[in-house]
Amino acid sequence: MSKVAAIQMVSTPAVEENIVTARRLIADAVQQGAELVLLPEYWPSIGSTDAEKLGQAEQPGAGPIQDFMAEAAKEHSIWLIGGTLSMASPVADKVLNTALVYNPQGENVARYDKIHLFGFATDKEAYDESNFITPGSNVVGFDAPFGRVGMTVCYDLRFPELFRALGPCALIVVPAAFTYTTGKVHWEILLRARAIENQCYVLAAAQGGRHPTGRRTWGHSMLIDPWGEVKGVLPEGEGVVIGEIEQNVLASVREKLPALKHRVL
Repeated sequence: MSKVAAIQMVSTPAVEENIVTARRLIADAVQQGAELVLLPEYWPSIGSTDAEKLGQAEQPGAGPIQDFMAEAAKEHSIWLIGGTLSMASPVADKVLNTALVYNPQGENVARYDKIHLFGFATDKEAYDESNFITPGSNVVGFDAPFGRVGMTVCYDLRFPELFRALGPCALIVVPAAFTYTTGKVHWEILLRARAIENQCYVLAAAQGGRHPTGRRTWGHSMLIDPWGEVKGVLPEGEGVVIGEIEQNVLASVREKLPALKHRVL
């Protein structure tokens, strides 16, 4: 068995403040035995406007956000999945929403650029990530000691074909910043569905609370097992959700209900 942890934050616009918070919560997760730690989407900063992402974008392999994640992974000898940060894009005036993976030696071993860009509008709120973000195009996974880990980010959760494309995984991660409006009706249902249909663990690390900018995110970071049962959840506020990846549970579910072998399309 391997312990994994999802970190929930209520990020501010200030990168330095969020690094301090992430450092504390990562240490808390490690103290509880976590070997793999997942940060939420936009953990380094949630600002008042999407345009702020342009000023915070880092080049690959350089910058205070990447330096911190590499150092934290090495210091604690953990696998660290860095939620997302703004990475420089080849498209002018845009960024990539990028999830980086660091091994226990502090080496960057995988990179996933968010493929599906969120768009949502009501009379009270509106979001269009395509205004400032360039979509990624590659399906990405990596091998951890307990098995294959698939990479997704937030809005990707609504597209089951991406989860299928990841292939059989022991774990699929979902760093997110779901809005309160959509999260309260869709978040848990979608996460549990993705775990059930792919017969794997799903670890979701969310932003969860009222941010200094006034934005409210849904939270409810959680770990779900391959049978679709929620093994741990944090409704709101900063904190850690921790649980175990149990190989016997993974094998048992796939043996008793071999749905992955029954696929036709």
